Amino acid sequence: MDSKSTIWQRMGIQDWFLTNENTSKSKNQQILTPDNVYNYVIAKFNDSIRELSFADRIVFYHEYIISFNPKDYQEFMNNKQGIFGLIVNETVKKFYELLKQYRLSGKTVMPSSSKWVFRLVSHPDYASGDIGFIGKLLPGGAKKEENLRVTFIPRQTGIAQTFDVSEELLKGFNYYSDGYYELPYIEDLEYNEQSLDSIGKKIYARFETILPEKQFAGKKVEYIMNDDEIIVSGEEESRLDSNIFKIPTEWVNSPHLQIRYNKSDGKFYLASYGERTILNEKEVTKSDVNSPAWVELPVNSKILLNGIVGVNLFKS
Repeated sequence: MDSKSTIWQRMGIQDWFLTNENTSKSKNQQILTPDNVYNYVIAKFNDSIRELSFADRIVFYHEYIISFNPKDYQEFMNNKQGIFGLIVNETVKKFYELLKQYRLSGKTVMPSSSKWVFRLVSHPDYASGDIGFIGKLLPGGAKKEENLRVTFIPRQTGIAQTFDVSEELLKGFNYYSDGYYELPYIEDLEYNEQSLDSIGKKIYARFETILPEKQFAGKKVEYIMNDDEIIVSGEEESRLDSNIFKIPTEWVNSPHLQIRYNKSDGKFYLASYGERTILNEKEVTKSDVNSPAWVELPVNSKILLNGIVGVNLFKS
């Protein structure tokens, strides 16, 4: 029986990661520092401008995913609680400085998204010392294959190579709540400390839903769960609180779901108030708002609301 193929085999670059044991031991392992990560992201930002810009318009990635070996990730984050938030802080400040220079030189600087997204991830196929980058042009919108670029720097050669990849290849990456930050894009390019209030907030989960309406064709609605308890509601919802996940469609009841994160056991739970809710192909019993009946909601679950609207849960 053939062994399960790695991400590198599926991309056709497995040979880069086949190492001679003696060669591997003779080389010093790269030690990842905050300065390494900061400079790496800035370099990828500049690379994206060179690769994507045209005429007088400056185009750049809005989502930056930096990937490590799982052990390297843990070593980087251990005893550095909150360090990635500080790196993001300084990185965005530098982004604006560079973009202002382009604007002053007469270039057109317009964003392709309303936000910046930063993630630290790991992948079991990465060897210790490997570092990778995934850039996305339109985070949270229609993700086109040509907008997903992956750069690999194998520890054996130290030479970076870049490839276009599909979303399918990204399923093996592990995402961490303490390695996710989302910031608004500021049009006047003036760094504002208050705009970075989201840095350091606990991210419990990420939800994605695809709507049936034509105006949302090919698009996803994304919601980041910062509160330990949220309400999923439909287009009739009038509340604007941060714990309200409003799905703008008549096919979702208002309210439809209540979802909570239990810190004691680290699990999610769901209560259904809508007309019909299917959780991982099993129907959830409808309960009263004043007396919710909780059922466990596993990570990576698929929820179907009223047989029409699908919602996926991911641990950020």
